Amino acid sequence: MKPLCVCLCSSILLAPAALAQTYVVGVEDIAFAPHYSLDSEGHYRGFAREVLDTFAADSGISLIYKPLPVDQLLPALLRSEVDFKYPDSPHWGTAQKAGVTLHYSQAVVDYVDGVLVAPQRQGQAPENIRRLAMVQGWTPRGYEQAIDGGLIQLSYSKDLRQMIRQALKHDTDGAYFNVVVATHYLDNIRARPGALVFDPKLPHTRGSFHLSSVRHPQLIAGFDRFLAERAAQVAQLKASYRVEANLDSEYMGLEQWKVDFLERQKARAEAQAPTASDR
Repeated sequence: MKPLCVCLCSSILLAPAALAQTYVVGVEDIAFAPHYSLDSEGHYRGFAREVLDTFAADSGISLIYKPLPVDQLLPALLRSEVDFKYPDSPHWGTAQKAGVTLHYSQAVVDYVDGVLVAPQRQGQAPENIRRLAMVQGWTPRGYEQAIDGGLIQLSYSKDLRQMIRQALKHDTDGAYFNVVVATHYLDNIRARPGALVFDPKLPHTRGSFHLSSVRHPQLIAGFDRFLAERAAQVAQLKASYRVEANLDSEYMGLEQWKVDFLERQKARAEAQAPTASDR
């Protein structure tokens, strides 16, 4: 039986005789740090937990986090077994959601999914991708036509750890995943920083994570107000967890010290380059 992670808001936030209303948030039972993951005791942790806990405390409600396998999370929401789903997107699972009215929050955090390759392969043409490592359940956006045409063969892994291992052994030409999460894993867990790098010249997808609900549009609206009113606090959490690290730069996913180092190298090279008057 999977553990339930509970966030109980302080009673001082509630009316004297009131009890905090409790809601269940269905979350993904996968390692997806720094966005979210489960610790050794099955407790939900990460950026998402902090944002949702802060919203709960601000709203005087209690949240229970129910980890579920990714493929069971949306059905649980549609069967009203959970009150909310995180993360979600209007663009995900559209066939399963047909005929059901879902309510989505504003974007909580932006992301980029793309291909990470060995540094020496960065900048290659898309047609050089013949075998692509994938985690089961993921869809490689931008590569569907090449896959359907037999130009790219997918090699599936059960989780991020196995997929990264496969890519590092050069069993594939690249690995398709969330860029920030894959980079975090390489830097902080696998201790192989820079072993694989995001290639922005290959097809990639930008999107956002949202909170969704079938039964509680009023709380989704409240969450939107929270995101607007506490924008500075949410931004601080994003910076602390680096969930949007350099999403709009060539250094996407890299830790700040590496970005600073590369910028110093670039500045040094520019300073040493001959000017027009030197030619």
